[in-house]
Amino acid sequence: MMKTNAMRLLEQHQVEYQILTFTYDETDLEAAQAAKEVGLPPSRVFKTLVLNGDKTGIVLASLPADCDLNLKALARASGNKKVELLPVKEIPKVTGYVREGVSPVGMKKNYPFYIDHRVTKEEKVAVSGGKRGVLMMLGSRDLIKITNAVLADLCHTDRTRS
Repeated sequence: MMKTNAMRLLEQHQVEYQILTFTYDETDLEAAQAAKEVGLPPSRVFKTLVLNGDKTGIVLASLPADCDLNLKALARASGNKKVELLPVKEIPKVTGYVREGVSPVGMKKNYPFYIDHRVTKEEKVAVSGGKRGVLMMLGSRDLIKITNAVLADLCHTDRTRS
């Protein structure tokens, strides 16, 4: 397998990680499906979303696959009045990655990154490896450090699936 920018950056910083691959379905690119494919609970697979803040511009949010993003909570945490998802067609230009292949590691530019505090409940979590069908399992502390993540409560509590 060819290494992605995310993998190269982890290796450059001597961060241990494991690659998990799966066959993805173009009709179901959800993170919960990826978790199922690799045999992990959705709480350990963190999806990364790309958003645009009305004051700060691009911000990233990462949260467990079984959570829905609370836009108001992210806006508060990031110093914005409102945030909205970036249109899918703009994701590659901004991040260097494709939809459902966005890794919080190794983007074209270091954007403000907010990760749900639930990451601290897990010793290791999986995030996109930089392309569809590839996850990287790494230590949650390593992920926070390498991305300069800000911990926040990002999930809708009334919509969190069990």
